[in-house]
Amino acid sequence: MSFRTDADLSRKSQLFLLSLLTGLFYLNMLLRVVLSPLLPLIEKDLGLSHSGAGSFFMMIAMGYATGLFGSGFASARLSHRWTIVIASVAGGCIFGLIAVSQALWAIRLGLVFLGIASGLYLPSGMTTITAAIRSDHWGKAIAFHEFAPTLAFISAPLIVEGLLLFCRWQEILILIGASSVCLGLVFLRLAPGKDFSGEAPTLENIRLLITTPAFWIMAVLFSLAISSTMGLYSMMPLYLVAERGIDRETANMLVGLSRVSLLIMGFVAGWLSDRIGPKPTITAVILFNGLMTILLGLLPGRWVLLMVFLQPTLTGCFFPAGFTILSRIVPANARHLSVSLTMFIAYLIGAGFAPMLFGVFGDRGAFGTSFILAGGLMLLSVLLLPRLVLREEPKG
Repeated sequence: MSFRTDADLSRKSQLFLLSLLTGLFYLNMLLRVVLSPLLPLIEKDLGLSHSGAGSFFMMIAMGYATGLFGSGFASARLSHRWTIVIASVAGGCIFGLIAVSQALWAIRLGLVFLGIASGLYLPSGMTTITAAIRSDHWGKAIAFHEFAPTLAFISAPLIVEGLLLFCRWQEILILIGASSVCLGLVFLRLAPGKDFSGEAPTLENIRLLITTPAFWIMAVLFSLAISSTMGLYSMMPLYLVAERGIDRETANMLVGLSRVSLLIMGFVAGWLSDRIGPKPTITAVILFNGLMTILLGLLPGRWVLLMVFLQPTLTGCFFPAGFTILSRIVPANARHLSVSLTMFIAYLIGAGFAPMLFGVFGDRGAFGTSFILAGGLMLLSVLLLPRLVLREEPKG
């Protein structure tokens, strides 16, 4: 069966579908980032070092990368709708099991499976959006969808501090997991449009991607972008508490409020991507991001608080433009694989390896040094942009 496209899916139905997908993406993201504001408590309860706590995100990233790569096979066998539903329901159930686990090995194993389930969502979600909405509105639609991780970054520490007044951190995980299960079932029942299947990765499509220089450039850029968003965010409360002497409640409040500006900037980025093109958009984002990340680790004393707010200002602006480029560098039948493989590499590096490396530096009292190195790599990555060639322009 084929999914209804913009020609026969009304504007109201398109908006409803996009809203459902954005809600699912929000909970998908919340499952993966809510551990960050809980890390000071989890470290104390489980007796972990900073690097041990950072390894939690490596476990999630390993699973997430696996889920991303396997999502093409899942959507080809089960359809995109069912892949999205399974990602949401299974992710929520696994999160609940992690909450009741007593052994550290069981928690780590659960985090791997949480990552696998969560990783199934994004390629199918992005493919559904680009199938249902006209290509000249992709930038704005993807920007709306990218509202989800921004909201997750903002709300995770606020939810944690609010719920900790009434329950333990394990019960917070159960509540979030249950929400993911419920919304997944709502999507299954109410999402407009017919179901449609994905295309499993083939050797031909894989060869097409790995021989496309733009694919490797985007893999590097996405890796650095995720390092500066999820990677930094994951360890920021721990950095502020352990190295800057700020109490946990204040640190979580600051980290959450620092992402409020992204609510507006994400939509601005989607509009700019459609108007001036994605390449100029990501160039500006990378330059600003790299400089602010360096200053985050470099500035002394309370000046760091200013950087906590400035550093994420444009981080979310990368992704609408970045996903637009991923949809344009290959033919339509390879878009799912383009997103899957790029995010497979980028998430493993940016959301897994980067937080663990930040934690290793943190154990030596050098969180700031690791941020300076990350910012320097971002600035250097601008040199790749002149070689980024868009081989395909989508038709409206």
